[in-house]
Amino acid sequence: MPGHADCIAIEFISVLGLPPVDFVRLAADLGVTRIGLGPRPITGNPHGYPGWDLLADAALRRETLNAMADTGVSVALGEGFLVREGLDGDGFSAMLDLFAQLGTPVVNAVNMAASPEPFARFAEMAGERGMLATVEFLPLMPPASFAQALAFVDECGAENARVLVDAMHFFRGGSTLGELAAADPSRIGYVQLCDVPMPARVADYGLEAREERLGPGEGDLPLADFLAAIPAGSLVGLEVPEVAKAAAGIGPAERLVPIIAATRALLG
Repeated sequence: MPGHADCIAIEFISVLGLPPVDFVRLAADLGVTRIGLGPRPITGNPHGYPGWDLLADAALRRETLNAMADTGVSVALGEGFLVREGLDGDGFSAMLDLFAQLGTPVVNAVNMAASPEPFARFAEMAGERGMLATVEFLPLMPPASFAQALAFVDECGAENARVLVDAMHFFRGGSTLGELAAADPSRIGYVQLCDVPMPARVADYGLEAREERLGPGEGDLPLADFLAAIPAGSLVGLEVPEVAKAAAGIGPAERLVPIIAATRALLG
């Protein structure tokens, strides 16, 4: 993808619970102007950061917005949504309002419902706030592959529904680069990048995904070909949580600098 070396974001699980204001300032220091964010941490916290909750803490929301204004860093993706059967729309309203307040263009959901109707409702609510809604496919639950995710989004019928393509889930679920290259670019709403060994060496898939992914070039994925197959101009979120390195005393900047450099080299 020549000419797209700066189309990157840092996902919030890559910083392992770093509070939002510090995260915004770290991204700016690293020359990255976009981040992904959740309402609260979901990973291990080896650095012992103080707990935080953007939904419950109005002052933290104001401080985060101020830091964004000061640095020019924006929130590219809102995370933390788990769609189930019998979706309680009211339960998502506050989170969606939070990301709308932060100016977030895309919100992402993991789906646990058997049918696409609950996700369609989620997408409708996101659309009411001017946001795209992506579904993240992974081998543990439906949709389990890229092809299934495309069909799922089409079946849900929401105009603002898209697919989030995560490199780990894409390859571990058996999806192919041919499928990715042939897909309608308008159906892909967001891309996340990491590396992993193939086959897996960690028995707990969820734990590996949340806490022990690898930086580009440290695993077995054909990431140059993967990036060549995604739509031109796609934003690429770096989702590389490294709890073991953090537990060994390696800080977030030191972990992220080589990941950012490797990604920019791949993007060209």
